[in-house]
Formats: sequence, C-alpha cells, structure tokens
Amino acid sequence: MAIEATLPSADASIAHVDDPPHHPTTVPSRNVAKLAELDATKLILKLTSNPKFPPKDLNSREFGEVKTDHMLIAKYDPALGWSAPEVVPYGPLNLDPASSCLHYSTTVFEGMRAYRGPDGEPLLFRPAENARRLLRSAERAALPSFNSGEFLKLLKQLIVVESQWIPSEPGQSLYIRPTMIGTRSTLGLQASDRAMLFVILAPTGASGAFPGSALSKSLSRARSESVSKPLMGKTVSIIAQGSAVRAWPGGAGNHKLGANYAPTLLPQLKAAREGWDQILWLNGETVTEAGSMNLFVVVKKEVETQDMDVITPPLDGTVLPGITRDSCLALLHAHSSSSLALPTIPRAQRLHVQERPFTMTELFAWANQGKLVEVFGVGTAVNVAPIGKIGWDLTGGKGGSVKVIETGEVRNVGMALAERLTEIRSGRGQWDGWSVRCDEGFKGSVRSMTRSHL
Repeated sequence: MAIEATLPSADASIAHVDDPPHHPTTVPSRNVAKLAELDATKLILKLTSNPKFPPKDLNSREFGEVKTDHMLIAKYDPALGWSAPEVVPYGPLNLDPASSCLHYSTTVFEGMRAYRGPDGEPLLFRPAENARRLLRSAERAALPSFNSGEFLKLLKQLIVVESQWIPSEPGQSLYIRPTMIGTRSTLGLQASDRAMLFVILAPTGASGAFPGSALSKSLSRARSESVSKPLMGKTVSIIAQGSAVRAWPGGAGNHKLGANYAPTLLPQLKAAREGWDQILWLNGETVTEAGSMNLFVVVKKEVETQDMDVITPPLDGTVLPGITRDSCLALLHAHSSSSLALPTIPRAQRLHVQERPFTMTELFAWANQGKLVEVFGVGTAVNVAPIGKIGWDLTGGKGGSVKVIETGEVRNVGMALAERLTEIRSGRGQWDGWSVRCDEGFKGSVRSMTRSHL
C-alpha cells in the first residue's frame, strides 16, 4: 500500500511585483506516493520444475558457459519504485529494442564468487564491498538508486537457493554476476529512469582467469594442483602500449561500467596475436592496470637488505578500486604491524606498502638495478597472478623494437597473499569478518522451500 507524504509549501516570501507586500502568494501542497524501495522481505520464489544437475567437467568448460537454474531480478519504475524482487528460472530478458542499455551503454556490473566452506555451507568474500561498488557504479551511470544492504540480503538468498551449484573441487567456485541496466525505451540521450537489476550465477572451473586463452589452460592445471597456492606455478606476460588508453582523469575508469570494457577488446586481441597474455595499461608512461587486474610490484629498498617496497598505483580515478586489491593492502599492512604475519614471509622482513604513481622508466630502472623482485596482478577472476614477462612497445603498437624484462622466479609476496586469501575465501581461515555465510537470518524459510522443491 502506497504511503502518501505531504511536501512543504513553497517559499511564501516569493510574490508578484504588484502584490501587496503583506499578502504573498503561496503554492498549495501536493500529496505524492512514496516510491517503493528495494526490499528483500518481498522476495518471491518461482522455482523451476525441471532443475538441472551441475556438470562435473567444469575445468573443460568455457568461463560462464554453464549457468545455474535460477536468477534474481527486480525492476525499477519511475512512478512506482522497485518491484518485488523475484528468483525465477534462468532465461532470456524481455527488453524493448529501444532500451537505453542497448544504445547508450547504461550498463554496470560486478564480479563476485561464492565458495563452499569446510562445513559445506556457502561463503561469500567481502560481499558488502561489491554491493556498495555496484551502487556507486549505478550512480555514475545515472541509473536509479537502491539499498545496497537489501541487495546483499537478496543475493545471499539466491546463493542459498542455488547452493548445490557451488563446486567443491580445488580452484573452482560459483561466479556471481550482478548487473544493472537502463531500460528507458526512448531514443533521446538522457538518464534512464527505468532499470532492471538482475543476478546470474555460473559455476566455474580453474580456468576462468583469462577465458579463451592458452594461458587459461595452464592456469587451470596450476590451480588444480594446489588450492593453497593458486596460479603461482605459471606466469602471465604483459605488454605496455601507449596507443590505447583504458581510462583517463575525469572519466569513469574507477567504476565497473560495461562501456569501459568493449574498447579494451581490440588492443587485447592484437596483443594476443603477438603472443602476450594481457595489456599493461598506461597513461603516458604512468602504469595503471594490467588487463582487468590491479598491479603490484615488489622492489628491494637496498640490494643488501631484506626490506622491500610493495607498490601499487593509487586510486586516482583511472584505476578500479578492486576488492582483492584492497584486501591485499590490508594483509600487507597487517604483516608490517605484526598483527597477522603472511605465510612463508618472516615477521622480521619489513614490507613497506606504497600507493603511488610509477612509470615504465622506473620499472625498467628497478629491473636493471637488480631491485625488481616480483610483479603480480590481483582480482576476483585470478586471485593473485604472477607476471613473469613485461614488454614495452615504444612505437605505439606500430611494430618494431619492444623492450622486455623478465621478473625472475622469486614470488614470495604474491604467493603469501594468494595463500592467505585462499584460506579466507574457502573458510579455512578468517580475518576481519571477510568470509561471510549466506544462510544466516533466513535459513529456515528459503532453505526448506528449496529442499522441498528439489
């Protein structure tokens, strides 16, 4: 039932010039309906009558190829607000061909994963951070707002419904893709006042880091070999080219907008043809990101000491504020303060964390001076991916001489972070409440309904 509210009357001091000064004009108050908020208590379950069985061969499947039985969906109407959210069978979306998202890229999304804990229950890794980042992205794309806390409750309930799809094999997980699209169906270039919020789920094997590449298969084998040290047996090669820019000051590179990703595909395709796994994105000579990963470099402070600087580009508006990036920084600071030592790294070894700009010239100078210890990328898709080879194309992609450095075999910091993050994500360790259960608060209702259905 709609709740009506009375707006305060307009400023009574405004009057026409010929009105007596002591008899101002007034504007009558209006009653308006309060728009419905996104509300997890209104969730409607419409479960499929033909549930599928999760496949066993996930490592041989393409990333995102397999989807679960259900998806979450809610719609925003400018006259009514948010509809009652629904969990419905997975299927095509009903969109007007003139929808804003199809013409003006009013699309934002997130990437998350659910893991199976030691007791078999589903776990999420810092999901509130993803929910808040999705909201920030929606605001940047001028899409309708929503309550991120209610969205998180809905997401947890969807995961409970689909908990049988969470793989239990090492390196595997249930990938979560929350998405919000503008659905205003007029062709004028304006903010979309209609929207659709939906979440789809895809169980993924160990090859989902760089889907479709040869590297994907080798990383799959590395992940399957060890759950505690994922990806550390294989390395990534990256090429820096100044001919294409992923993000720029004043742009939207610090948000997960769909429009940010399409322009990166062609440079990535060209780099792959030349034998490189990923692009190292630059602004001028300044390093920003590696592919879709946040970048870290480890540099010796002095050759004769064990102290090291761990440097990552700052959040200056051109770098995505990654959840894994933030988690790595927190773990590095914890090691430095002795509140939580990283595995395999002595407590006495000081790691000096720096968020600051650095250039390709600096990077190659560190390598030539023997100070560059290791380079790695981090992100939801890869956890921690070691980078073994870095190229710098000074011709702007026109072909010719490419300067190359090899980062060597020492990967202690990246390996330690990978091991600690994997422990927390899988529920075998805990830190600052990062590992979050999905079934608290509604275990009885949703779980019982799901089990009776299946």
